[in-house]
Formats: sequence, structure tokens, C-alpha cells
Amino acid sequence: MNLETQIAKIIEANGASLYDIEIVTEFEETIFRVLITKAGGVDLDLCADISHELSPFLDVHPPMSQKYRLEVSSPGIERKLTKPVHFKNAIGEKVKLKITGGDKVKGTLKSADDNGIVVETKQGDESFEYGALGTAKTYFDWN
Repeated sequence: MNLETQIAKIIEANGASLYDIEIVTEFEETIFRVLITKAGGVDLDLCADISHELSPFLDVHPPMSQKYRLEVSSPGIERKLTKPVHFKNAIGEKVKLKITGGDKVKGTLKSADDNGIVVETKQGDESFEYGALGTAKTYFDWN
């Protein structure tokens, strides 16, 4: 069983789901970020509970050889879409896409499967295979 699967089991035992894992460097500090989701939303207490369970597990099964800080949080209302499951769970939401080659697309995610997505844009429905996507994220229209 790989590390991500084991982390997912700890999160699921707390009634949430693993969204993604990121390793980022901010202000010369390495952060092992575990992003979680839950129907009805993620609150600070849930993040703290999961962090308290993950911390000793990661002390025994370190995710990397260098020093890091563990952070457990929600991916937020505007979140990166990197896996087919992310796209499937975001159907009906507004998305911004950067297509490999430089084009940008905004619209509503209409459908997603294991091969690609369909986005409803002002020009009509546009289909993209995952391999053609540079970056993708949901966005919230604050107006």
C-alpha cells in the first residue's frame, strides 16, 4: 500500500476525502500540504483532527527525506483540477483552462470522464483531452 493510499485511509476514517497532496516551498520552508474535502465543507477542527492523526503516522513513514511542515487544509472554492476525479466532482462549476500551446478557455464544466472534458463556452461546447490541458482550475464569479 503506497503512502497516498494510507493517508487517504486516515482522512476517510475522519469522514473526509483526500483531494490532493502538494509539496511546495514557501519562504524557504518545505510544506507537505494535504488537501481534503467533505460534503458540507471542511472546518478548522476537522483539519486539526486529521493533522493530529497524520503527524505521528508521517513521523514513522516520512513523505520525504528533508525537513518539512505538515499542513492540512481545504483546496478552497477556487481549486486546481489535476486528476480526472477532480474534474468529475467539479461538473457544473465554472472553470478556467490553459490549453497546451497558449490558448485560454473559460466556461462551465459540462461533463468529464476518464479521457477528457467538455466545457460550455460562449462559442458553444468545446471538448478537450486531459493531455491537451496545461492548467485547469475552478473559479468563483465574485460579482
